[in-house]
Amino acid sequence: MISWDKDSLFALFFQVIKLQHKRMHTYLEKINIYPGQPPLLMALNFKDGQSQKELAEKLAIKPATITVMIGRMEKAELITRKQDSEDQRISRVYITEKGREICKQSMEIVNSISDECFSNFTEEEKALLRRMFMQMRDNLIEASNKKENV
Repeated sequence: MISWDKDSLFALFFQVIKLQHKRMHTYLEKINIYPGQPPLLMALNFKDGQSQKELAEKLAIKPATITVMIGRMEKAELITRKQDSEDQRISRVYITEKGREICKQSMEIVNSISDECFSNFTEEEKALLRRMFMQMRDNLIEASNKKENV
């Protein structure tokens, strides 16, 4: 049973998520991007020229959402779209130099927030917390799979 006490495990976890999101949004505003954009930039920085479909699948985003996101990012000159030379039905997405610089800044932001979050933790505590987060993730994936199969 979940306790809605402000210091319950679930309430504290929710507070951490909200605070992390707020910190991320505050930092990203300074470089004029939205919280959903760094993962797309990082995916392209790792492997440039992916199709919109590949990016949507990799980032677990609906195709319509990725289309809007790419449009905004293209307008901001972070990425560019080009038709596939072999299949004109496929649009490939490429990161620009400006996008690479923003990607680098995004990684610095992620590292900074990570440092803020875990500054007073020992290596053992971080390893234990990582294992617990992985278990939480696995529990939620399992629960989601059960719901989908019902």
